[in-house]
Amino acid sequence: MAKLNYVELPVQSTATTKAFFAAAFGWDFTDFGDDYAATMTGQTDLGLNGDRSQWTAAPLAVIQVDDLEATEAAVTGAGGTITQPIFAFPGGRRFHFRDPNGNELAAMQPA
Repeated sequence: MAKLNYVELPVQSTATTKAFFAAAFGWDFTDFGDDYAATMTGQTDLGLNGDRSQWTAAPLAVIQVDDLEATEAAVTGAGGTITQPIFAFPGGRRFHFRDPNGNELAAMQPA
């Protein structure tokens, strides 16, 4: 069975973006040069690409969490902007937000 195992985001500042995701979700990143960093969990990992010559249109990555309200507070506390408040959908609830680079992502809590 196939599953999503990696999402790459174009970022204006790798350092700022690493700090955002560390503060909001507790994630650690490994640096691969000055313009690239990635989580290395072996599950679904996130790559941060700061090389503008390699940028593609960013997908909407969805991050599963245990406590949606606490995550929303952590995201805003880390400098993120809520673009769609918490709403219900078949299978759970989620909200959308922009990271400090303007990438839109979502956090969801299963039903």
